[in-house]
Amino acid sequence: MWSNRATVWTAFDAVIVRSCWDYHLHSAAFHAWLDRLEQSGVVVWNSPATLRWNADKRYLLDLDARGVATIPTRIVSRGRLGEVERIVAEEAWPRFVIKPAVSASGFETYALDSPIDASARETIARVVSVGDVLIQPFAEEIPRDGEISFMFIDGEYSHATLKRAITGTGEFRVQTEHGGSVELLVPPEELIAQAAKTFASLPDVPLYARVDGIARDGAFVLMELELIEPNLFFGFQAGSAERLGEAIARRLLSSLSSGARRQT
Repeated sequence: MWSNRATVWTAFDAVIVRSCWDYHLHSAAFHAWLDRLEQSGVVVWNSPATLRWNADKRYLLDLDARGVATIPTRIVSRGRLGEVERIVAEEAWPRFVIKPAVSASGFETYALDSPIDASARETIARVVSVGDVLIQPFAEEIPRDGEISFMFIDGEYSHATLKRAITGTGEFRVQTEHGGSVELLVPPEELIAQAAKTFASLPDVPLYARVDGIARDGAFVLMELELIEPNLFFGFQAGSAERLGEAIARRLLSSLSSGARRQT
């Protein structure tokens, strides 16, 4: 467990961050843990710099500025309920999504209608009272077509899945925690190439990446770039877990070899 203070992290050749499901609930502690690992010289994948950047969904603004097609995103600071209402009215979004800037697995994520009624205002007030939030237009492709997840291992495409929300309930979140379904998908090559560009501008190649988005008019639009604790859906593609293991082995050999050269 990442938060176990008794663990001697320097005893390991490398630390692979893959299952810190609660990091968004303990953000300050998570960042402090990354700082300690980095200061101790522990090899971490994905890198601490990548994890810090990806832990706050403001990264969507960074990627948009770098030319990545992303779902339009606005940031509202903690407590500014009126700012949410102003943005929704200004953008004329008939339906919109609000979620914490630091969140995971659909935590405190809501789809609301405009104009904002009293019930929606209560929901917004609760979410903005906890921290900064994202406001985005609702992507109609999600309930209609589903959300695509592209899995990449060491920068190379592995496989893809299609996630759908449970039908007949009004639920729009596609995560299995919220009743969503997952199936293997063979996407067009052009969508794979577009998804790969999502992390092409990062300073280092992530050991693993899941790129979530939608196909809109034949083009990929990014919803989330998951570099901290994504389900990589290994069970849907034979050999994919082994590919991750092989990538880890290559990196370990390279890291140990580099360490040996530094000592001589």
